Amino acid sequence: MLYLLDANILITAANTYYGINRVPEFWSWLHHQAASGHVKLPIEMYEEVLAGRKEDDDLLDWVKDDKNRPALVLEEMSNPELVRRVVVEGYANDLADDEVEKIGSDPFLIAYAFGNPERCIVTTEVSKPKKQRHNRHVPDVCQSLKVPCCGPWELNEKLGFTTGWKPE
Repeated sequence: MLYLLDANILITAANTYYGINRVPEFWSWLHHQAASGHVKLPIEMYEEVLAGRKEDDDLLDWVKDDKNRPALVLEEMSNPELVRRVVVEGYANDLADDEVEKIGSDPFLIAYAFGNPERCIVTTEVSKPKKQRHNRHVPDVCQSLKVPCCGPWELNEKLGFTTGWKPE
């Protein structure tokens, strides 16, 4: 299984429970999982992380690092037809331009896993099934499109993260 990370996975981890200097084991483990091909960050999500950070920022330094970026970033371009299908089938087929803009990069993330049961989206977003159109959350769009989706704790469990983790 290839786990594709939403930008919020890195941002939330760095800002809250896995601060880069407080829990360096997590960031080592994440680099190891990325280098091993189990976890990747689509380029659109990478750019979202960069856009949301300030210059004096540990996460910005970590993702831009010469050893982390090549391991972490998915070396694949998005398929415009799959992105379009995610928008039309997952959100609504008649979205106005301003609604599409509000969705942001999420359709790109989901498109990388659309139709591929060996890929799973990882996001901190939680299901809110009553939300409609451009307000839909990633887990609900994934469910509609039959795209595997999980949260950060499930990822940690599936790939065996512990604070005592050390590379083999």
